[in-house]
Amino acid sequence: MAMRFLLRRPAALPVTALTAALILTPKSSVHAESPRDASERRPRRSLYDDSLSAPVKFADSRPTHSENCDYIRPTDRLAAQIGAARVFLHGHAAALEDKTNEVLTRAFHLEHSFTSTIAGLAPGPQTGEQVMPGAIYVAVAAMGSSIMVRNRNVLLRGVVPMLVGLGAGYVVLPNTMRNVGELVWRYEERFPAVAETHLAVKERVTRFVQTGVAHSQMGVQMFEGKVGEARERIEQWVSKGK
Repeated sequence: MAMRFLLRRPAALPVTALTAALILTPKSSVHAESPRDASERRPRRSLYDDSLSAPVKFADSRPTHSENCDYIRPTDRLAAQIGAARVFLHGHAAALEDKTNEVLTRAFHLEHSFTSTIAGLAPGPQTGEQVMPGAIYVAVAAMGSSIMVRNRNVLLRGVVPMLVGLGAGYVVLPNTMRNVGELVWRYEERFPAVAETHLAVKERVTRFVQTGVAHSQMGVQMFEGKVGEARERIEQWVSKGK
């Protein structure tokens, strides 16, 4: 009777379907949906948990040393090339600086040697010798001798002024000429052949001068003897005339 009543009234169908679903629904849970133990249950995390705010680490896609030992990054290669260029430039700059310092040192040594040499040629103050007037006298003597032999051959015109100038220098500036001779001799000692030639020429000139001085002394003595004889004859003639 009741079923017949329900079937007769269509409006009661939803109520009937809901009631049937509640009756037919099983009370026990399915094995796949069975709840886990308390120890296996995952605790619920809060939205404000610090573990969720930890930074996420991404895997490095670059090859590691174990994967490829020969791999060199472009930045490392560029840094190596820049370092090699800097070392190259520094080496050449240091070499150029050393060479410049060496050249300047040589120039300073040459300047000091030149100034000390020129200062050493001057006579000492105790000698009382003055270079400037004496040099003018020597130059005048050499020029006068060149005028005297201007009509002679080329050899005399070249040799006579030099010899006269040297002679005047040894007479007017003896200390200065001695210092010049010592300086020339120091330079000649570096070349043995030149030094030997100089010694031979000096010996010949010295012998020639000594011979000339001896002959001149003999000539003076002979002249004095002749003058003495003539004086005696004149005195005798004057005495006889009285």
